[in-house]
Parts: sequence; structure tokens; C-alpha cells
Amino acid sequence: MEVLQEWIRTGNAREVATLVRKYLEEGRDPEAILNQAMIPAMDEVGDLFQRGEFFLPEMLVAARAMKEGLRVLKPRLVQAGVEPAGRVVLGTVQGDMHDIGKNLVAMTLEGAGFEVIDLGIDVPAARFVEAVRTHRPLAMGLSALLTTTMLQMKAVVEALGRAGLRQGTRVLVGGAPLTRAFALEIGADFYGPDPTAGKQYLQGLSP
Repeated sequence: MEVLQEWIRTGNAREVATLVRKYLEEGRDPEAILNQAMIPAMDEVGDLFQRGEFFLPEMLVAARAMKEGLRVLKPRLVQAGVEPAGRVVLGTVQGDMHDIGKNLVAMTLEGAGFEVIDLGIDVPAARFVEAVRTHRPLAMGLSALLTTTMLQMKAVVEALGRAGLRQGTRVLVGGAPLTRAFALEIGADFYGPDPTAGKQYLQGLSP
């Protein structure tokens, strides 16, 4: 498993997919592959990022390698009846076309065993509400990169409340112009300065 962890850390996506496939062909437990190698590798990547030893490019290539491994592993996890750590709806708010941060959060959460419903960019409040009503997620994550669009986050939180769906759905917000004070002001539950912080918060909510 150490080789698989190293290839995820260094972002060798093709080798990760090949090795996961080889492990499955050998009859290894898919849940063990996930929990003993893949998730620990991404946990280490997140720790390195928070300590300033990894930067955005290194984290992105590691997350992409993890995603390639998950693409091979997921069908076997489903077949084995392995439940996700939780379901999370993500999206960049209306008027904002930036998605690098959101995509990195999505890959980080998938790497930690969460099921991610990614609504994409320029998502209106009504679509977030519809997604929460349909998927009943553990949490909803809102992303914005512009000071002009971050105000849309408040509109989403308010729309969720009007629909009677706010209780029981944690709202996480993130993006370059945001602060913890802004998150509290709009009624969000959590402000994530980086993807690892959001992942750790959600892991604390998971049963």
C-alpha cells in the first residue's frame, strides 16, 4: 500500500489507476484499499498543504491522481455495499464562473470518502435549494472568488430557510475574498480557508 500512497502524493495518476486495478484483480478488499492507502495519502497531502510544504499545483495533481484511482475503485465499493462518509452538494454561486477552488474541494472530499454532487458554476439559489431537497445532503458548500458574487451566498442561505430546508443542512462557504466574520454574518455554519479544513469539519459531522 505504501507505493500507492506515494504515487498519490506525487500525482502519478496513470500509475495510481493501474495499481488500484492490479490490487482488485488480486482480490484485495476495495474498502481496505481506500481506507489504508488512498485516504491516508490525501490526508498527508492536506497536512503538507496546511504546513506550507505543498502548494496549489502539488495539491491539484495529487487530487487528480486520487480521482483516477477512485474512478477504478468506486464500482467495486458500490458492489461491496460500502456507504459514503456523507453526501455533499457543491457549487459556485450565481454570477461567478470560477471553479478551481470548488473542484479542489470536490476532489478532496471524494478522496475522503464523501459522495459529492457538483452543481458546477454560476448556480442560482433556486438550484441549490432543489439539490438539497432532492439529495438531502449532510452539507452544502458554496464557493465564490469575487467580492461582487460572494453576496449571493446570503441569498442561497435565505432561500434554503424559506424552503424549510436550512435545519439539518450545514452550509460551508469558501473563496479568496471571504472571511470567518462574513460567514457568520450570512448565517453559514463554517468558513473554510482551504479544502482540508472543510474536509476535517465534515469528518467531524459524519456518523
